[in-house]
Amino acid sequence: QVQLVESGGGLVQAGGSLRLSCAASGRTFSSYAMGWFRQAPGKEREFVAAINWSAGNTYYADSVKGRFTISRDNAKNTVYLQMNSLKPEDTAVYYCAAANTFTTMTPRYSYWGQGTQVTVSS
Repeated sequence: QVQLVESGGGLVQAGGSLRLSCAASGRTFSSYAMGWFRQAPGKEREFVAAINWSAGNTYYADSVKGRFTISRDNAKNTVYLQMNSLKPEDTAVYYCAAANTFTTMTPRYSYWGQGTQVTVSS
């Protein structure tokens, strides 16, 4: 029903910045919340940020608050994750996901992208 494609990952030095994009297609997203998650090797997938598609409300994990910004371009059905002041511990595969409610809980997200690798070197 919903297709999500992430892009913008890559290799960056500590302290640098990257902007991830998530392009959504397949249906209208007026009632969907969007989230970013990440998974590092040997670790569970963790919540990073979420945004309400209609109202623009946002929520961030404590580990990224003040450094990352989630935003959206409704005309393009695209969600972004601006990542500043990157740290080596931010290294992970980053996933875009869609949910029918504004939530930080992984099981509530119904649709997932394939992920994009972010590597932060020291």
